[in-house]
Amino acid sequence: MDMVFGALPWITGGLLAAAALTFLRQPLEWLLGLFLRTGAGLALLWVLGGVGGLLGIRLGVNLANALVLGLLGAPGFGLLLMMNWVLAL
Repeated sequence: MDMVFGALPWITGGLLAAAALTFLRQPLEWLLGLFLRTGAGLALLWVLGGVGGLLGIRLGVNLANALVLGLLGAPGFGLLLMMNWVLAL
């Protein structure tokens, strides 16, 4: 009987963890996708930083710009270019 009561917290914790992972599956997948897209946006900004001087494009390589690219994609890139042009940074 002590064996059952000793294992009961582990069984309950395992069931709660399984339930939490089931409910949080979609938000975790969305966050992972955002993380990957933001990383790709950061890489694009880094590449553009080297070549952008020749094209006349100067965008900062930072997390805020990478998040805009990660969330909005190509329209976000256009938004960053327009903001850079309007604010003349």
